[in-house]
Amino acid sequence: MATITIDGKQYDADDTDNLLRVALSKGFDLPYFCWHPELHSVGACRQCAVKQYKDEDDTQGQIVMACMTPASDGSRFSVCDKEASDFRAQVIEWLMINHPHDCPVCEEGGECHLQDMTLMTGHTKRRYRGPKRTHRNQDLGPFINHEMNRCIACYRCVRYYRDYADGDDLRVLGSHSNVYFGRGSDGAFNSEFSGNLVEVCPTGVFTDKTLGAQYNRKWDMQNAPGICTHCSLGCNTSPGSRQGLLKRIQNRYHGEINHYFLCDRGRFGAGFVNRDDRPRQPLTRNAKGLLEPQDMDVILTQIKSAIAGANGVVGIGSPRASVEDNFALRHLVGAKNFYNGMSAPDSHASLAALTLLKAHASRLPTLRQVEECDAVFILGEDVTQTAPRLALSLRQSVRNRHYELAKAAKIPKWHSRAVRDEGQHFYSPLFMAVPAATRLDDVASDLSHMRPAMIARLGFAVAHVLDPSAPAPENLTDATRAQAETIAAALKSAKKPLIVAGTSLGSEAVLTAAGNVMRALESVHDDAGLFVTLQEANSLGMAMMADQDVDDALTAIETNRADTLVVMQNDLYERCPQSRVDAAIKKARHLIVLDHSMTATIAKADFVLPAGSFAEADGTLINNEGRAQRFFQVFIPDAPLQEGWRWCADIGRAVDQPVRWQGMDDLIDAIATDMPHLAGIKDAAPGQSFRKFGMRFPRSPHRYSGRTALYANVDVREKRPEVDPDSALAYSMEGYQGTETPPSLMSYAWSPGWDSNQAAITRFQDEIGGALKGGDPGVRLLSNGGAIPDYADADIKPVEGWQAIPRYHIFGSESQSAKAPAIQERMPRGAWFTLNEAGAKELGISAADTLRLTIGNEVHALPVTIDPSLPDRTIGVPVGAHGLMGVRLPAVVTP
Repeated sequence: MATITIDGKQYDADDTDNLLRVALSKGFDLPYFCWHPELHSVGACRQCAVKQYKDEDDTQGQIVMACMTPASDGSRFSVCDKEASDFRAQVIEWLMINHPHDCPVCEEGGECHLQDMTLMTGHTKRRYRGPKRTHRNQDLGPFINHEMNRCIACYRCVRYYRDYADGDDLRVLGSHSNVYFGRGSDGAFNSEFSGNLVEVCPTGVFTDKTLGAQYNRKWDMQNAPGICTHCSLGCNTSPGSRQGLLKRIQNRYHGEINHYFLCDRGRFGAGFVNRDDRPRQPLTRNAKGLLEPQDMDVILTQIKSAIAGANGVVGIGSPRASVEDNFALRHLVGAKNFYNGMSAPDSHASLAALTLLKAHASRLPTLRQVEECDAVFILGEDVTQTAPRLALSLRQSVRNRHYELAKAAKIPKWHSRAVRDEGQHFYSPLFMAVPAATRLDDVASDLSHMRPAMIARLGFAVAHVLDPSAPAPENLTDATRAQAETIAAALKSAKKPLIVAGTSLGSEAVLTAAGNVMRALESVHDDAGLFVTLQEANSLGMAMMADQDVDDALTAIETNRADTLVVMQNDLYERCPQSRVDAAIKKARHLIVLDHSMTATIAKADFVLPAGSFAEADGTLINNEGRAQRFFQVFIPDAPLQEGWRWCADIGRAVDQPVRWQGMDDLIDAIATDMPHLAGIKDAAPGQSFRKFGMRFPRSPHRYSGRTALYANVDVREKRPEVDPDSALAYSMEGYQGTETPPSLMSYAWSPGWDSNQAAITRFQDEIGGALKGGDPGVRLLSNGGAIPDYADADIKPVEGWQAIPRYHIFGSESQSAKAPAIQERMPRGAWFTLNEAGAKELGISAADTLRLTIGNEVHALPVTIDPSLPDRTIGVPVGAHGLMGVRLPAVVTP
C-alpha cells in the first residue's frame, strides 16, 4: 500500500495502480478517453493530465498523464491545478476539431462519454470554423452501425478488438490526423464479441444497429435488471424498452461474471421478444383444427374441464424458464408428475454436472477468476459456441504469462503496451481436447481432436498421472500417455490451474473424467478450479428441481399413466425425435402450452396461454456455478399476456386447487418451504417491500420525458405510472437514485456528470473494476457435500464404427436467440453434415453431395462439407434452429 496526496488531501492507494484508477476510485472527476479498466493504459489521448510535484517544497510541478503515472508512496498530485485544467481543456478542443457535433441525431446522445468529458473540461463553445475531415462509413453487418466522422482517435476500439478479444479484422488505416478505424472491406465483424464496441467506443462511431432501427433516447427508455437467457453463465444485462417494445440489451456490470463485456448472442439475441408471430392472447383449437383467439375466462373454463376429465396430468417444465414458473407448474400438477423439460441425455449430463459441482463447490471460479488461471485444461467443450463469454475470459487467462514476465522486468500490469512487448508470443498453457476445430485454437498450446470417449480416456490418464491412486484407462497408447504427462505437469506447476468441462457433448463420461482430474489435482494443489458449463439458462436450476426428463414424461403418455400434457415454455421437438413427439401428442387427449414464442409444439396444442418472456416477467435463474440471480419485468405486457406462474395460479384456482401465493414474494416463500435446498433464492434480491428512505427504485432515468406526449392521441392528461406489486422497482423516474442502490435492483448506471454506462459504473464500484458497492448480485446455492468424492472407474472403451457428434454455432443453436432478426442474418446459410477427407473417401462422396444418415430410428439427409479437423469415421451434425432438432448425440450411426 501507498499513501499519496491529491489536492492537499492524503489517500491510501494500491501502489501497483496508476493514478487515474486511484483518482476515479476516490471519486475525482478526472476526464479520460483512451484508458479503460480492462484495456489498461497507453497514454494516447492526453486527456487525463494532472500536476505532479516532487515534494512539499515544489510549487511549480510538472504536467503528467494520470493513466501513465504510478501511485507510488509519498507522491503528490493536483487535479484542480489551473495549468492542468487548461491543458485538459486544450486537449478536448483539439480532439473536437473534426467532430461533427451532431449530438441531436447521434444514437449515443445522452449517454456519450465524449459529451461527459467535454462538459467536465468546460469545453462548451466551438471556436474552430474551418472545414472538417470526413470519411466514408462502412456496412458492418446487422449488429454494428459505423459513423467514422465522430471518431476522436482514442484507439479504444482496436485495443479492445485486437488486443483483448483477439479479433483480426478491425484495423487502424491511414496515419497522423487522418486515421480510419474499420475493416479492409464492408462486412460483419468476425469476432463473436464485436458488440462490445458499442460501449467501448466513447463516442458514436460504433453504435447498436438494432437500436438505431427503432431509435429513442436513453432517457426515454424504461430499464430493469436482467439476466441473459441464452446460455448457462448468467451474465447480467440491462434491457431497455419503450411503449411495450424491447429496444436493446446493454451490459450490466457484475464484478464476478461478465464485468464490462457481453457476447454478441447475449447482446443481440433478444429480438424474439418483439416478433409479430408471438402468441399474445389465449388460443384454442376449433372444430376445423385451427387455433383461434379465446377469452381468458372461457379458456380457463375449458382447461378446467380438460384437467377434471384427465386420466393423469403431466407437467413438463423448461430449462429456459425461471425457477418460479417451473415451481408453479410443479405445484399445479404435483411433484411426482413434474418433469424437468430436458432430453434424457441432457438431463443425465446436467444431473452429473450438478453432482460434480456439489462435490467441488468451494472450487468453482467465477468468470473473473477464470482470467487469473495460468494453466487450463478443456475437456470436450467448444466454449465459444456454447458458453461464449467464457471464451473471452479464457483468452485473458493465457496472457497471465505476459504479466509474469512483466513483473520480473518490473513493468506494472497497467502499462499495456510495455506488458505486451515484454510478453510477445509467450502464453500460459491452454490444453484442449475437443472433437473438432474451435475458435480458441489460435491460443491453445496443445490441441487434440478426439471423439468423446477418447477425450474421457485422456482425462482419466491425466488424473492418473497427477495421482497414481486414480484409475487409469486400459491400453493407453504411448502418445496419449506422453500427452497426459505434459498436461499434468503444467497443471501441477501452475499457480491457479483450471479444469473446464460441460454438457454440450451429452457425455457423462467426459464429466466423470473431469471429476477425476479435479479430484487428483486437489490432492496436489491448493488453488485448483473447476468450471462446468450447461446447455441453457436454468439447466442447473432444473437439475436441482427434478430428475425426471422429457423422455419420462412421454413414457407416461405412452403407457397410459397420463393423457394430458401441460408444457411450460418448451418445445418438445427440440428435446425428442419428431416421430416420438408426434405419437405422444396424438395419443394425449389434451396438450396445453404456456409459452412466449411460437413453436412446433404450439402448432399441435389444444390450448395456448401467452406467457411473459424475460422482458415481461420477474424470476430467478440459477447459473452454472449455482448462483441464483433475479431478473425483473422491463415493461408490463398488454393483458391477457402474463407471467407463466400467474397462468398456473389461475388454472389452479379454476380447478379448486389451493394456491398459497398472490405475488412474487409469496411464491418465493412457497418455494423455500417446499424445496429447502432452493431457499437461498430469497436472498437473490430484496423483496417487494424494500425501500430506501421510503422510496422505490426507478426503472427510468431522472431525465425521463414525454410521458404525456406518449399518449397525447388518447388523453392529454399525464398517465399515472403503474404500481409494481412484485418488486421494489418503480415504473417511473421517481425514486431513490444513488450509489446505495442494491446492485440487484440497479436498472441502469448513472451518476452526476457521468452519463455513459461504462463510465458511470465507476461510481457504483468499491474500486475500479472490482465488486459493486453492496456486493455483486446473486447468491450461491451450492455447498460442499463434506467427504472428498472417490475416484470414478476409468473403464471406458473407444466407440467402434461411425459416430455422430453435435456441432454447435453461437448464432442458431440456441433456439430463442435464433428467432431474433439480427441473429438470423448471422446464422449459417444452410445446414450440412461434416466429416474429414478420409471419411468422405470411404463413403464415396464429395463436398456438396447429399448424405443420408440414420440416427436412432430416423433418417436425415443433408449436404456434406469437409472438415479436416474431425476424427476419422466421425460425422458432425448441426444442432438447433439452423440444423437438426431433437436428435440424440453422440450416437453410433449408419451412413
